[in-house]
Amino acid sequence: MIGVVELEEAKRLAAEAGLDLVEIAADSRPPVVRIMDFGKYKYEQAKKEKSSKTKSKAGEMKEVRLGRSMKIDPHDVGIRVAQARDFLIEGYRVVFVQNFRGRELAFSAKGTQRMGEIAQELSDVGRVEMTPRLAGKRMSMIMVPDRAKIDALKHKLNSKAGAKPAPKRKAASSEPVATSGEASSAPA
Repeated sequence: MIGVVELEEAKRLAAEAGLDLVEIAADSRPPVVRIMDFGKYKYEQAKKEKSSKTKSKAGEMKEVRLGRSMKIDPHDVGIRVAQARDFLIEGYRVVFVQNFRGRELAFSAKGTQRMGEIAQELSDVGRVEMTPRLAGKRMSMIMVPDRAKIDALKHKLNSKAGAKPAPKRKAASSEPVATSGEASSAPA
């Protein structure tokens, strides 16, 4: 805070500092100006705006398809669950989709059971927003991230990583060991 200064004096001070003279409030008398690096200021404003956009991923939804039919290997389901876990941790909503082909629709209870297993597996990072619903030959379920659980999980992982003890090493033997370049004194 310098106070009220003539325009020429303010320009001179900004030039000496190697910074810009930026008008903050033009409608007040006298106008309010600040001496700052304008490029850096614009960069920080854009960065804040971008971070506020990326933090609100709750509206964005990722789709995880559980194969073209019910005949999907349990290992493949596990891969998709791991992918969904990453999406939930990042803050995205996840919709699981299970398609039924042909007569598989008669066994839609198996699809509901699979969706329940997935929900149980991901209960540590999310919660079910929409229970499994069948629409035509397609069953879907929506899960949303649970911020409290995700923060607790991250805290737990960080505390484990920080308190990891150093691995124990074997004590060095006092007997000499022959390497490939040395001749062994024992007969062959």
